[in-house]
Amino acid sequence: MSLPDPYFDPAIGDLRNLLGAKSSDELRLLEPQAVFANELELAEVAIPRTNNLRELCAIHAQLFRGVYDWAGRIRTVDIRKQRTDAAFFLPVGYIDRAAGFVFDELRATRGLRGLPPSTFVERLAYFYDQLNYIHPFREGNGRAQRVFWQRVANDVGYFIDWAKVVGDENDTACVTAMEHDDREPLVAMFQRVVTKAN
Repeated sequence: MSLPDPYFDPAIGDLRNLLGAKSSDELRLLEPQAVFANELELAEVAIPRTNNLRELCAIHAQLFRGVYDWAGRIRTVDIRKQRTDAAFFLPVGYIDRAAGFVFDELRATRGLRGLPPSTFVERLAYFYDQLNYIHPFREGNGRAQRVFWQRVANDVGYFIDWAKVVGDENDTACVTAMEHDDREPLVAMFQRVVTKAN
């Protein structure tokens, strides 16, 4: 028998939240609006560039401020996508250590600095897949990752046009990478949306 999810509010059938949402539909309506407003404030918040889990947590905390009381905190339960056949993300007990390995490896590449476009895209897909599998937060991992990797890309002269990623393209590519050890869809996605910054 699985343990109850401490993030789940059975009264609304969704995650407990600070928005006053009284149903799952209401939360799905209000949450993106609040996150968008919080994202617009990112430049003013000036989150330190550390290229590690501390920075990713700070990004998540800003994006989901006023939405979830656990914004910016590492999840305490094992999770998977809402498909019965979905594989679980990394177990909770390994998150800190695995993130340390990934960010140490990113540091060893000097934050993807000095790479030609094709290599940058391949390495970005690799790191994106690794961090997606770690999935450190109960919700909002993809949105926090997008901000994080855009910051990394900006630092080394690249731009990621996330607006060109439509529908379930990102989710499908991530599932293919994680569950089938095939990053080609992720690479193809990034080849289409990554450009050299002007």
